[in-house]
Amino acid sequence: MLHFFRADPEYFDLIFVANATAALKLVAEGICGHARDRLWYGYHADSHTSLVGLRELASAGSRCFFNDSEVEQWLSEGVEIPSKGPSNDGAHPVGLFAYPAQSNMNGRRLSLDWTGWLRRSALEANREIYSLLDVAAFVATAQLDLSDYENAPDFTALSFYKIFGFPDLGALIVHKDAGHVLLKRPYFGGGTVDMVINGMNGGWHATKQGALHEALEDGTPAFHSIAALHCALDVHTRLYGCMTNVSQHAGRLAANLYRRMASLVHGNGRLVCTIYKDSSIDYQDSRTQGPTIAFNLYIRHGAWIGKSDFERLAILNKVQLRTGGVCNPGGIASYLEFSPKQMRENYAEGLRCGNGIDELNGKPTGIVRVSLGAMSSMKDVEAFMSFLVGFVDKESSEDVELMHSSHLGIPLDWRQYLSWCRRKKSIGTLSTKSSTEDPRATQEAQYHVSDDGIQSRGSEITKSITLISVTSSR
Repeated sequence: MLHFFRADPEYFDLIFVANATAALKLVAEGICGHARDRLWYGYHADSHTSLVGLRELASAGSRCFFNDSEVEQWLSEGVEIPSKGPSNDGAHPVGLFAYPAQSNMNGRRLSLDWTGWLRRSALEANREIYSLLDVAAFVATAQLDLSDYENAPDFTALSFYKIFGFPDLGALIVHKDAGHVLLKRPYFGGGTVDMVINGMNGGWHATKQGALHEALEDGTPAFHSIAALHCALDVHTRLYGCMTNVSQHAGRLAANLYRRMASLVHGNGRLVCTIYKDSSIDYQDSRTQGPTIAFNLYIRHGAWIGKSDFERLAILNKVQLRTGGVCNPGGIASYLEFSPKQMRENYAEGLRCGNGIDELNGKPTGIVRVSLGAMSSMKDVEAFMSFLVGFVDKESSEDVELMHSSHLGIPLDWRQYLSWCRRKKSIGTLSTKSSTEDPRATQEAQYHVSDDGIQSRGSEITKSITLISVTSSR
């Protein structure tokens, strides 16, 4: 598998883990042992929640870099790692700098040069800082190229199912120059040691001294998944040729979808979609943007359409997408303009992950995200746009509030339908069985709806759900 990422086995080793989060935890656990609990942690604000969570292990302090400029200033100036609290043995803190190759919120791609910048740095302050790159979202539609081993990350975390769909397996790619820092972790599992002695002043063990993965893959490897990985790679190669083809294909679809979404306007001239992206980002440039679009919608009067309501309508129109905070607290805070104080206030008012509170104090609490991948097609883009056009109110008058669903061909009173959705959510079911209570129900099936999706009861309808994304951007 190293060759798939253009990584030379002479300089890299690959450790199989359950998923990308497990890879991140393995790095944190190992480097804490190496640092003798004197770990300093720096991370980018656009990080996934699992990457942010490593700061809880940073006994020597942590820093959040709120934008790219802060990272580059820190790298160029080599600011000394702060020492938080006394050290019993006088040990200098060890640093870990982590960031995502691609934002899992809106697909923005961050610089891949920072790891090489840190590795080449002659500054004394950067000497004991290791790099951790989260590529889980990136590798789904882009070629991870580790051929330049001198500038590659020390640690690279990923999930294979985001590339292939199956098997459910993750990996940590370790630069062998940095591998030693993982060997002093405070835990060992079966298969990672050559000898264990119980008792004797607390016990003793000898870690395996061969290949790095032998000392770090605890217990029985997931051999069924590992075997299936070879099949997945073979099928992927036969279908798509290479990741460059996937990147170009998904990028073209995303650029087309973005252009069309950005041009949607109501009859009174108000934009339908607010798309969360940096002004400098170009959806046709795969170096800076992945095939992901994060957005919210307005009705004609300027009020927000709740993300949960939008998701229910999407499900009933056979569109798969994701809504909410999408495990990216920094991205949500930045693009929705929440201060830390406001986020704490939202929590105090009842906002929780996935609980369906869509708006507080005039602001949406999360976003809608669509992602395109290797299996996406222009037909998927057309289907989603047909669904989205249903939210466009062509009436210039402010008196009419109707939405016309192009899928159902039925005029839909917006307030009435959402009221119906909310009542149904309170009892946990949505019935599409014909009923006078449901203003647009025509299908003979019943579904159980949760925040994780829709389950069909006695129906084959779910087989035709349009997959806007075949990847799971954590």
